[in-house]
Amino acid sequence: MSSPSLYAPREPIFPRRVSGYYRRLKWVILIVTLGIYYVTPWLRWDRGPNLSDQAVLVDIANRRFYFFWIEIWPHEFYFVAGLLIMAGLGLFLFTSALGRVWCGYACPQTVWTDLFILVERWIEGDRNARLRLHRSTWTLQKWRLSLTKWAIWLLISVGTGGAWVFYFADAPTLLADLMAFSAHPAAYCTIGFMTLTTFIFGGFMREQICIYACPWPRIQAAMMDEHTLIVGYRDWRGEPRGKANTSDAGDCIDCKACVNVCPMGIDIRNGSQMECITCALCIDACDDVMTRIGKPRGLIDYLALSDEPLEKAGAAPLSTWSHVLRPRNFLYTGLWGSVGLAMLAALFVRTDFEMTVSPNRNPLYVTQSDGAIRNIYEVRLRNKSGEDKMFNISLDGNQVLALEVEGAPAGSGVIVPADTTSLRRVYVTAAPQDAAASTARTEFRFLVHDPEAKEWITHDAVFHGKGT
Repeated sequence: MSSPSLYAPREPIFPRRVSGYYRRLKWVILIVTLGIYYVTPWLRWDRGPNLSDQAVLVDIANRRFYFFWIEIWPHEFYFVAGLLIMAGLGLFLFTSALGRVWCGYACPQTVWTDLFILVERWIEGDRNARLRLHRSTWTLQKWRLSLTKWAIWLLISVGTGGAWVFYFADAPTLLADLMAFSAHPAAYCTIGFMTLTTFIFGGFMREQICIYACPWPRIQAAMMDEHTLIVGYRDWRGEPRGKANTSDAGDCIDCKACVNVCPMGIDIRNGSQMECITCALCIDACDDVMTRIGKPRGLIDYLALSDEPLEKAGAAPLSTWSHVLRPRNFLYTGLWGSVGLAMLAALFVRTDFEMTVSPNRNPLYVTQSDGAIRNIYEVRLRNKSGEDKMFNISLDGNQVLALEVEGAPAGSGVIVPADTTSLRRVYVTAAPQDAAASTARTEFRFLVHDPEAKEWITHDAVFHGKGT
C-alpha cells in the first residue's frame, strides 16, 4: 500500500474584481512603490565634475553607496546596518499595531502579484471568465489569450530585472551598453535571474510564496497579541448564516463575496489564519454586500480579539487609537527613533576628510647613520568631498620629533583627488641629541589640516625609541 502524498498540487486562485476604500488604497500604494522602483535610477544629483550624478547608486566597483546628497563609504557600513535595524523595528511596530499590513499592501510579492492579476483580468476577464478558461481545453482562443498574458508578464519581468541592475551602474550608460550587447555578463545574468523569478513568483506561484517560502507568517505570531488590529469576521453578528430578511438568520447571507475576492483563497469567516495577508479586500467586498441588502457595514473589519467580549455584550469596542497607542508600540517606536537619531547624529558630525594611521612594526624603529631614530607610518588620507583637496600633515605641538612625508617637499601639502583615498608613507624622526625621545616610548599626535575648509583632525600615535 503506497503512502499518501505529502504535497497537495496548487489550485489556481482567481480573485474577483472588487472596489472600495482598501482596494483604492492598494492601487495608490502599488503605483507609488512601482513608480519609486522604476524611476529612482534615472534621477540625477549634481555632486561635482568628478563624481557620479546618479541620485541613488550602489557603486560596487568603487565601493560607494550614493543616496542623493549622502555618500556612504565601505568603512561606514554601520549606516546600512542601521537602516536594516530600522526596517526590522518598523516591521515589528506595524505588525504589533496592524498585523500583516506590510504583507497586504507593500510587500514586493503582493505588489507584483496585484499587477500580474490586473493584466490577467484585463486580457481574460473577471473571475468567472478566468475560471471557465482555466477549465476548458486548449483551443486556439485559449492559446491566444494565454500567450498574450504571458508576453505582457514577461515584459514586466524584464523591466523589473532591468530596473534592478540600473541601481548598480550609471543607468543611461548601462542601458546603451545593454542595447549594444556590450554590457558586462553579470548584468545580463542578473536581469535574467530577476526576470525569471518575477515571472514565476508573480504569475504562477503567487500565494505559495507567502505560505511556503516566506518565514514571516510564522514569525508574526510573536509580534501580535490580543490588542493587535487584524482583519476578522464578527461571527456573533453574522451567524447563523441565511438569506436576507430572514428572522432567525444573522447578517451573513453566505454569498461568498469575501472568499471570491481573497488573493490567498481563504474564508475569513473561519477565523484568523496564517495565510491571511491582511489585504482587507474582503472588507470592501462584504461592505458592498451589506450596503446592497440594507445591513450595517463592518461585518468583516479590522478587529482586535480583546474587543470581542465587549461587542458580544453589546458594549462599544475600544477606539482604534487605544489599540495602536500601547506601551509595546511605544517601545518599538522609541527604539526605531533612537536608531534613526543616532544615524542622523553620526551623519552630520562626520567630516569631509578622514585619516587612519598604521605604524610599520617591522622593524619598530630604524637607527640612521648619524644616530637619529626613525619610525615609519602609513597614513591614509580619505577625501570624501567632490573636489580635489590639499591637506597639511604635521605633528601637533611636538617640538622634539620631526616629520617628513615621502614624495612631498618639506612644508608642502598633500593633494588628494576628489572622492579618493591617498596612502602616504610618513617618517617621524628623533635627533640623536633628543635622548628622551630616542631611547623611550613617546606619545604624540598627527594633525591633518584642511586650510580651505579651516578644519582639522588628529590621530594619536606612539614613537618607539631604542629602549622599547
